[in-house]
Amino acid sequence: MTPPSRPPRPTDPGGRDGRPARPGAPAGGSGDGRGATFPRPDPRASARRAGPVAGRPRPQIGRPPPARLRPRPPARAPADGARTAVTEDRPLDVSEPPALDGPAEPNGRTAPGQQTGWLASNTARAPWTRVLLVGLVCGAVWLVLDAPSLQRSAQESPLGARRTVSLDVVGPIAALSRGLGLSHVVGWTDELFGRTPGGGPTLASVTASPARRGSSDLHGRSGRDRSRQGVVIGPATTTTTTFPVLDTQPTAADPLRVLIVGDSVGLDLGQALVADLSNTGVVNPDLDGRVDTGLSRPDYFDWPAELQIDITNDHPNLVVVMIGANDPQSLVSASGSIAYGSPTWTAEYGSRVGAFIDEANQGGAHVLWVGMPPMANLLLNAELGQINGIVQGQVAARPGKAIYLSSVPVLGDAHGNYTAFLTNSSGATINVRTTDGIHLAPGGAELLSQAVMAAMRTQLHIDLPH
Repeated sequence: MTPPSRPPRPTDPGGRDGRPARPGAPAGGSGDGRGATFPRPDPRASARRAGPVAGRPRPQIGRPPPARLRPRPPARAPADGARTAVTEDRPLDVSEPPALDGPAEPNGRTAPGQQTGWLASNTARAPWTRVLLVGLVCGAVWLVLDAPSLQRSAQESPLGARRTVSLDVVGPIAALSRGLGLSHVVGWTDELFGRTPGGGPTLASVTASPARRGSSDLHGRSGRDRSRQGVVIGPATTTTTTFPVLDTQPTAADPLRVLIVGDSVGLDLGQALVADLSNTGVVNPDLDGRVDTGLSRPDYFDWPAELQIDITNDHPNLVVVMIGANDPQSLVSASGSIAYGSPTWTAEYGSRVGAFIDEANQGGAHVLWVGMPPMANLLLNAELGQINGIVQGQVAARPGKAIYLSSVPVLGDAHGNYTAFLTNSSGATINVRTTDGIHLAPGGAELLSQAVMAAMRTQLHIDLPH
């Protein structure tokens, strides 16, 4: 029995799916003339059996067609003796980067994000957190080493909010650097490269008539040189001086000449004292303040040599000294280092204080030595208390030539301890110390300046206008 034939689709004009019928085949049939149909052949099986067509390459799945050749650039005549390079025509394949030597995936490609060849062997990749940590540590070490220099720059900057903030930030770090003895590393490197730390002279740089350098002169000099009978300016070891008596009444025509020298704490006092003495109209003050200095390290800054320069240039009647905040450390002498706290250290430091006073006296000037105030750090407070005692002993050994003014009753609390705030006679609270617990705030500097002027009136019998 013959199966019923399926009528042709409306879209079949005689073949299947709009394609024309094979030659010799009747419309709608299979070619046998009976109108029978055959099952639809599987095109994939036909493709597998047929194989590649002659003259046509087998398609490569996943591979782009070959790129066009890069045209060869026009040749140029090489220069005489120059080497020439041969450039071959190469296909410009932009589908993937050139493969590098190294392990590859099974399909022959390099794994994504994998470095191969010379790049993998010569490039050390570190996590960014490690790089950041190393940078922060290096920055912190530099800040601790160079904090005193940064503090000095901030102190020499103009008054204002920027200076205040800089001192508040750098001050504690500079104190830590000095406490650990790291502040001298910068000084050693400066000496190694031929730079003079602190701006002062070296031991061999003092001449017979040196010029004053780098001092903080906050008041113009009068330009007058008042000769004093019996006063000879010269080296401390060879000069004999008839010491004058400071029982005088200075005038605008014949003013009193006052030289103020000190370290960074003395510089705080000096700025206020220069202003107050200038306002009297009968005093010509000069200020020579040097940060990070003292009598312990003449290799870093030579204060006796600097005093000789100041006396030669300014001829002061009175030298106000406030030095010692940086001196609790080993002493450097011609014979070597002397350990801090030893009996030899105490004797040597006292000798240096006495020689400093004698140098000013032989230059014709009285000395008013201001002691260090109480410190917030208990260890530093005890160390500076020892230095204050040494200075007092040296001053007492020179009656009529030097006086000592303790700053503890002026800037300490009722028990002589550190305090950042005091109450004045009007009941107002005054900030007397900076946040580092070492230096003087403007209010504290003004209180100590008034105490110095009071000592000049009462102990040195200098008639200063109020």
